[in-house]
Amino acid sequence: MPKRTDLKSILIIGAGPIVIGQACEFDYSGTQACKALREEGYRVILVNSNPATIMTDPEFADVTYIEPLTVEVVEKIIIAEKPSALLPTLGGQTALNLSMDLDAQGILKKHGVEMIGAKPEAISKGEDRELFKQAMVKIGLDVARSHTVKTMEAAKEAALQLGGYPLIIRPSFTLGGSGGGIAYNKDEFEGITANGLDLSPVHEVLIEECLLGWKEYEMEVMRDHKDQCVVICSIENFDPMGVHTGDSITVAPAMTLSDKEFQLMRDASFAVIREIGVETGGSNIQFSIDPDTGRQVVIEMNPRVSRSSALASKATGFPIAKIAAKLAVGYTLDELQNDITRVTPASFEPTIDYVVTKIPRFTFEKFPGADPTLTSAMKSVGEAMAIGRTFKESMQKALRSLEIGATGFGGGGKHGLDEAPELDEIRSRLATPNTERIFYIRYAFMRGLTIEDVFELSKIDIWFLHQLREIYEMEVELKRQKLAELDPELLRRAKQFGFSDVQLAHLLGSDFPTVRAHRKEVGINTTYRLVDTCAAEFEAFTPYYYSSYGEENEIMPPSGKKKIMILGGGPNRIGQGIEFDYCCVHASFALREIGYETVMVNSNPETVSTDYDTSDRLYFEPLTLEDVLEIYQQEGCDGAIVQFGGQTPLNLATDLKANGVNIIGTSPESIDAAEDRELFANILRKLKIKQPANRTAMNVDEALLYAREVGFPVLLRPSFVLGGRGMFIVYNEAEFAAVIREAFSVMPDKPVLIDKFLEDAIELDVDCISDGEISVIGGMLEHIEFAGVHSGDASMVMPPHTLSAAMLDVVRTATHALAKELKVIGLMNIQFAIKDDELYVLEVNPRASRTVPFVAKAMGIPLAKLAAQVMAGKTLKELGYTKEQTPKHWCVKEAVFPFARFPGSTITLGPEMRSTGEVMGIDADLGIAFAKAQAAAKPGLPVKGNVFLSVKDADKPGAVELAKQLADLGFSLFSTSGTAAILKENGLPVTRLAKISEGRPTAVDMIKNGDIQMVVNTPGGMIPRRDENSIRAASYAHNVCIMTTISGARAALQGLHALNREEMGVRPIQKYKGNVNVIG
Repeated sequence: MPKRTDLKSILIIGAGPIVIGQACEFDYSGTQACKALREEGYRVILVNSNPATIMTDPEFADVTYIEPLTVEVVEKIIIAEKPSALLPTLGGQTALNLSMDLDAQGILKKHGVEMIGAKPEAISKGEDRELFKQAMVKIGLDVARSHTVKTMEAAKEAALQLGGYPLIIRPSFTLGGSGGGIAYNKDEFEGITANGLDLSPVHEVLIEECLLGWKEYEMEVMRDHKDQCVVICSIENFDPMGVHTGDSITVAPAMTLSDKEFQLMRDASFAVIREIGVETGGSNIQFSIDPDTGRQVVIEMNPRVSRSSALASKATGFPIAKIAAKLAVGYTLDELQNDITRVTPASFEPTIDYVVTKIPRFTFEKFPGADPTLTSAMKSVGEAMAIGRTFKESMQKALRSLEIGATGFGGGGKHGLDEAPELDEIRSRLATPNTERIFYIRYAFMRGLTIEDVFELSKIDIWFLHQLREIYEMEVELKRQKLAELDPELLRRAKQFGFSDVQLAHLLGSDFPTVRAHRKEVGINTTYRLVDTCAAEFEAFTPYYYSSYGEENEIMPPSGKKKIMILGGGPNRIGQGIEFDYCCVHASFALREIGYETVMVNSNPETVSTDYDTSDRLYFEPLTLEDVLEIYQQEGCDGAIVQFGGQTPLNLATDLKANGVNIIGTSPESIDAAEDRELFANILRKLKIKQPANRTAMNVDEALLYAREVGFPVLLRPSFVLGGRGMFIVYNEAEFAAVIREAFSVMPDKPVLIDKFLEDAIELDVDCISDGEISVIGGMLEHIEFAGVHSGDASMVMPPHTLSAAMLDVVRTATHALAKELKVIGLMNIQFAIKDDELYVLEVNPRASRTVPFVAKAMGIPLAKLAAQVMAGKTLKELGYTKEQTPKHWCVKEAVFPFARFPGSTITLGPEMRSTGEVMGIDADLGIAFAKAQAAAKPGLPVKGNVFLSVKDADKPGAVELAKQLADLGFSLFSTSGTAAILKENGLPVTRLAKISEGRPTAVDMIKNGDIQMVVNTPGGMIPRRDENSIRAASYAHNVCIMTTISGARAALQGLHALNREEMGVRPIQKYKGNVNVIG
């Protein structure tokens, strides 16, 4: 059946900000769906609160709303746009839950909006634990024994009936297993269950028999309304049951299933998707198998495009989200063509003749105090994927793609030490799932443990352990050799086992250039193979490659066009996320527009940059010198862009240039000059621009001496890091002593920078573009919090809202001078601080920054696209962009934090970045724009209720005025002794609460009981005291609006006043285009 003609416009709900459990894989799926539906002539209406994604660029949908994802806001959009249908399955759990709320409240019915892709009944059946269990039993499929409960009493009864611990607790309708866990005793059971009931939006958890040690699999399945079903990809978890699939190493296709087991699982998958009733689109179904008895159970189903769908798409080349969108509007699988082969239909199941490995990326170092054990609640912030001819090759490539200092499975690097740790430590690390368990398998072999020993401790399948053992044996063999005498066949086998030249250099006592030259001399060259969806049965037309060491090289012949390589950002992590991928995608589109062929290199399966049709050629490869050089030389590229992918490609820039790579745009020398303390200080002196007093220390003793010279408080930061890793503001010598070693450990052998910290200064981010002749400021963003909060975590306002016109002119002069002096060609970001009407430069980054997408959305000007064309030789005059513009409307950026995922960690804003994502509020009124940003970041500002205030001494005068206005707005005030006394002195009605050490009831009790609607809590020192932290943790866990800076609380007050004045309206970003003032 061809597409439906009764549908005219389709509303797509995006996934909102990047959070743990829901990352940029939904940016990728939403972008694909928007393209697919517009291709079919439908009017696409998109709502998403995330400015950092490419999907919220104005050209991807007909109408784009960057608005909070709430029922009230989406109803207003439905009234304004009158969509025929809502597609809920492409924005993760956020879109699914919101769509279900719209349906339950009768809003879709009231406005005549049909839900397509998955009906509400199917979503309920797939998501509701009890309904799903009943459906599985009905069709004769085995499920884990379980009980769905809504109270603690029922949970205890369920535990008794299931008989014995451990037990798994799974909350309903939460993201990435949030609130769930494994309980080994009654105390843990009650704690996890209470938290799970709290976090579940329907106050429901599933208590399930624990299948710890069982094997876990996923099937990515699609179905159309003709009841045609296909398996796109089977995925096997390397880690056994007990680790959330998002935190597990996963391998595609499934490696340890017999053909019979696979067919049984395939049949079961089709039975599940049919019974649940997903008529059109994709679903992810998880299974588990008892390795001892072969018992197979269905674990759960996602009746939507999921995190694994992105992995399956990149692993096979099959565009799941695109096909899902087309099935939702009436097409059938046999009517849709496979874009890669151009001859097979989408009903033709993909077959792959290679192995794909995905490894998650974690950032526990950002959350001291958090438990790093991997459980059923997801904790990873990103992932790397690699493709190889064998599991060995794929695994080694994936390990070096992670960018955590590992060169592979052994062979030097941070996790491939030549001396193994003690046996007790190895046993402990193998028995408890953790981020480094894969490396401890090698250490176990080094200490003489057998494959069976490792299996007994870890329950990782014997087949995987055999493969890793063979890599280890190859390492042992290589260590006995010398490069000059090495048998070329052994070298070839080592390369086929995934060993990089860097690993080989370590094992053979040589260096990288020598090994590389020797390998080429003996004729062992890298070959590239196509990802073609059909195991080479049909010709592939999309150049999507992975490297290997076989005979056949499938690189397509040159087209005659000039080629530019774009280096991506690798796996997402805190400090380097989707914003950089956004810039890489824009670079690809922009260069194609002016006649260049683009070659994208990246290892991140979640992103739009690794979609098969974003660039002319895509290489799914690790971002290391060896891998990048090989592609550059074999493709015959004319230049490379390193400034768009964050710190990852920048770290390669100097070595790439030394090896003959033409780095286009700002030179590596200029990038280094901005990073190098001495060179940069000389530039600022020459330009007569101030910077805070500073020193560079090479060791701990020197650091203390310099800190005394500069004078406390000081800012400590390692050089050459992104995301503020290892940065601290210290107010005295005791705090300094507590953290200085950690600052040095972040980048060993690199200096630590010591700056005078400018207390209560206003920070300003400036994004600028330059072509070498003229420079134009793209946007200025004033931080709401005072200096000291990392720019990635700070709330920001564009245009600046408190700085004078005279000061902004001083900023402009300094910006243009720095762009000229650093010979910037492309983008540059500067962070300024203003204190006592003096301007200081904190840092300059001559590259794309994380604020670029936000500025582009605020202005309606594609900064990254213009920058890419400037780097390729165009002038700003040619591109028609020579004057600075500022918006007449207000744009507020708010950060989103994962503290609820890391119980026990310190909850504070500081110089080290901790946010995973961001949202945007846009409005003609600054207060409403702030309220929108807060509503999008969740929880929104309350308009009535109780406020708890507890502030440090320096903030108490400000807190009085704040409390007075809150009382005037009708809020009731609650405080602990110190703040309460000040408020009472000033005649304000306040209820005094006990401090946590003084008895009950406390603020935490009131928060847990739902009696506090907003918290204002500012810390006294560098790290919040334990009682402050427990108040903050309770606020995050119970979705209570919290402000941890007095300036943030003032902005919230502005938002509250605005909400009292007027209702929040909605407006698409296309209507803000041109709403600007031109400067100069």
